[in-house]
Amino acid sequence: MEFVPVAKFFESLAADERVFLLIRHGERRHITPEDPDFGAHVGLTERGREQALSLGKCIPAEGDMSFFSSPVGRCVETALNIGLGRGVENPQVQPLDCLAEYFVQDYDEYTKVLRAGFYEGICQWLQNETAGKPRGDKEAFAPLAARSEEMLAMMLEKGYVRFNIFATHDAWIVPCLTHFCKMTFTPQRWMNYLTGMAVVADAQKNVKRIEPVTGLDTGWLSF
Repeated sequence: MEFVPVAKFFESLAADERVFLLIRHGERRHITPEDPDFGAHVGLTERGREQALSLGKCIPAEGDMSFFSSPVGRCVETALNIGLGRGVENPQVQPLDCLAEYFVQDYDEYTKVLRAGFYEGICQWLQNETAGKPRGDKEAFAPLAARSEEMLAMMLEKGYVRFNIFATHDAWIVPCLTHFCKMTFTPQRWMNYLTGMAVVADAQKNVKRIEPVTGLDTGWLSF
């Protein structure tokens, strides 16, 4: 599958369809492995705010919105600006702790991955999971399939209106795109900012389709 521009995606929606959008935050400054809190304090750039505003303008005017995000400031700011771009007055963003580290199983092991090579560590985990390799006693990340399904269930449970925004981090969207959309990521070819996964459901929250989407010119970052 390939990333669909959000404008095209929203144009294709039927009037009775709901959207649960798992989206990466907008552009931020570079984070180095030596950063003491690995970028938890890093906010959006001015371009990142503009990106989120532009995405919001693509969302149809008919239908209420709800906003959820990782507690990390750049994710809250992304959800807020998506709402402002859509024309929502004073959007209320609900931070969810789980969106900060959804697939983490062992925090000590996860910290080692952050310091040793973030992209390489996640890609190796995804390769092992999709290949069905045995899991070790101490794993940084949870089982891919089960945790991805839990993420989907959480979004469907939390979202209660037509357009539901979940702003989070690339580390937790890439696994979902790997599981649900069978996409492949490498340390050299990663997902872009304002890119993610759109879940389309009917009024009873029965999932109809899941699509990779992007709010930018391309859903890919190349290093």
